[in-house]
Amino acid sequence: MTQTTPLPTPRLGEPYLLTPGPLTTAYSTKEAMLKDWGSWDADFRAMTKSLCNQLVALAGDTKGEFVCVPMQGSGSFSVEAMLGTFIPWDGKVLVLANGAYGLRAAETMKYLGRGYTLIDKGDYMPPRGDEVAAALDADPDITHVIVIHCETSSGILNPVAEISEAVYAKGRKLLIDSMSAFGALPLDVNEIRYEAMVSSANKCIEGVPGFGFVIARRSELENAKGNSHSLALDIHAQWAYLEKTGQWRYTPPTHVVAAFLEALRLHAEEGGVAGRGARYTRNRDVMVEGMRELGFETLLKDRWLSPIIVTFFCPADPNFVFNDFYEKMKQKGFIIYPGKLTVVDSFRVGCIGRMDEHVMRNVVQAAKEALAEMGVTSAAPPAAAIAERAKLAA
Repeated sequence: MTQTTPLPTPRLGEPYLLTPGPLTTAYSTKEAMLKDWGSWDADFRAMTKSLCNQLVALAGDTKGEFVCVPMQGSGSFSVEAMLGTFIPWDGKVLVLANGAYGLRAAETMKYLGRGYTLIDKGDYMPPRGDEVAAALDADPDITHVIVIHCETSSGILNPVAEISEAVYAKGRKLLIDSMSAFGALPLDVNEIRYEAMVSSANKCIEGVPGFGFVIARRSELENAKGNSHSLALDIHAQWAYLEKTGQWRYTPPTHVVAAFLEALRLHAEEGGVAGRGARYTRNRDVMVEGMRELGFETLLKDRWLSPIIVTFFCPADPNFVFNDFYEKMKQKGFIIYPGKLTVVDSFRVGCIGRMDEHVMRNVVQAAKEALAEMGVTSAAPPAAAIAERAKLAA
């Protein structure tokens, strides 16, 4: 789907958030938060039920085998809740990492005091199915695998279908952190097998921050009672209370839920996962092409570039100072994202949110003007960065 006319601006004077969330939202999504709701009221309970039903439908379940459980807090709260609820105390997790969020999952397991092992691919490459299969063969104690669908610290889109096949061929179970991908990239339960996945309101469905959600196989959730390390982060207890009362166990972010329902309406209006993903892909392609014409180079080769966020090397030109570049981009109406790599200097430009290819062309023009104002004559990265990428990606 190619946009023929620009999307309406989010709000006069607001900068666009070129980040992996929070992100730029539609004005009608903001407006939905102007009404107060009672968390115990029947109207709000109906809103929660609608939210859960729509999310399960987005995951492709038509047989009633999966349920949705919303959880208060940021996405990381829901990731910890998923790991703490579905990994039994005597379980062991294979964590697949190729960036900060995979490593955060490993750190979470350490805090939970449960067994885990790690495949760390660094910043440049995805974990592959054959590596997963070999690791599972080598350690029969592993019961679960967790993978990040889109690793936004680098922008890598990981091959979750391939990984799922490897996991279930070895008789293990898969958990997916699809925080920055669900709603724009396919994760159909009929095509990719998993026990549970986690995402957040303020990502590809274009809501605002305040809650995450877990979509889980009902039978797996039923068997998870007593696993959790936490009162507030117990997904089984949250689900059981929702089933019994229609209410969240503790105070829900009522305004955020109202905004999310409007965001879901817009998502469906755009064509669902396929329509949203097509716009984001076009955003990426237009922006990457333009930035490369300016001399910038992407961290990743095209094969692994996600339509969620793209990482660029910082220019080698001594006049380039990221903080100055950031401020100039902000003055021109665009908030970009610092890099999160451990080896080279970089920055990130998000492709998601209420914006289209017309906005992305303006992003490129803003970058061009910012470089000129800084006296940067070349956006080419340091030779050492390219050499490091070649070495690590070999």
